[in-house]
Amino acid sequence: MIQGLGIDIIEVERIATRIAAESGFRELVFSESEILYCEAKTNKYEHYAARFAAKEAFLKALGSGWTNNIYFNEIEITNNKSGKPELTLKGKTKELLESLSPTINSVSLSHLKSIATAIVIIESK
Repeated sequence: MIQGLGIDIIEVERIATRIAAESGFRELVFSESEILYCEAKTNKYEHYAARFAAKEAFLKALGSGWTNNIYFNEIEITNNKSGKPELTLKGKTKELLESLSPTINSVSLSHLKSIATAIVIIESK
């Protein structure tokens, strides 16, 4: 049963500007493996923006929005062997959300030079 659906869209330049201008923003929002992944890409800010959109979409799917107990860098977007994006929770964010027993069924990312978008569907077990 679908527990939540979230979608987000963001301008790539907005993320690029924040990463360039604010010391620590990248580490606050993205996990170490996300940073390594994005930094290895030619158009790295498109990949950062898509991951940021997925984190926002996840929070919308939860229906709670961002709270002080959820850390963006503990919501991690990775790719499986075939390249499909997957969402993994870590640390305190994982502990906080375990009581809700969500199963992340689908994460979809898309990006162009100027915009990135993501959709997240959460189903209950």
